[in-house]
Amino acid sequence: MERTRDRFAYRCLPLNVANEYGWLLLNTHPFVAEWSGGDEIGAVSIRSLEPRARTIAVSHFGQGVLTFSVDALFQTEPGYDLVATGPLNSPKDAIQPLTGVVECDWCPFTFTMNWIFTRKRAPITFERDEPFCMIFPVQRGFLETVEPEFRSLERDPELARNYKVYAQSRLEFNRTLNVPGSDAQIKKWQKFYFRGLAPGKAAPPDHRVRVRLKEFLTKAD
Repeated sequence: MERTRDRFAYRCLPLNVANEYGWLLLNTHPFVAEWSGGDEIGAVSIRSLEPRARTIAVSHFGQGVLTFSVDALFQTEPGYDLVATGPLNSPKDAIQPLTGVVECDWCPFTFTMNWIFTRKRAPITFERDEPFCMIFPVQRGFLETVEPEFRSLERDPELARNYKVYAQSRLEFNRTLNVPGSDAQIKKWQKFYFRGLAPGKAAPPDHRVRVRLKEFLTKAD
């Protein structure tokens, strides 16, 4: 985000919200891992970058999978699962996070966070305090209640009209964006979505530009 030209990535509100959409689990000790290309457990090697430090990552499953131990027991409210995935929008070269959905409302055991190598003989480093997992709760069974449909846009004349107004505005804005002194060049971006604005409509009251999650608290017994 910071390395993009003029911090351009921060203009994408969906990207910003996704980046804040969960809690991060951090690596405790830096290490380098490498996959030789084989399917056996020993094909993944792990070397700590701190003398005598125990890494929380091991080779457990084989198949080029790097497994992180999650040294905590998570419990959700009844009917809620926990999504465990890699840090969103944080690609890492030569290795890809795998995503799991865990029923943490009933199980009295923890889970692992797994990454799979995508290229052999490519050493990858996880630094101290680098996120290796992102977690957030989802309501179990909600997706099964969704009834997706294909509809013609013309079935909703108002929506079709507003879409065409926006599309034309966007086309004109992009056309003049590189014209010196143009209104588009001065504004740099339209901010319609960022401000929650649609043609003929005010911003909805629950439109948000940030996700402010609560911190984990330590409760007394």
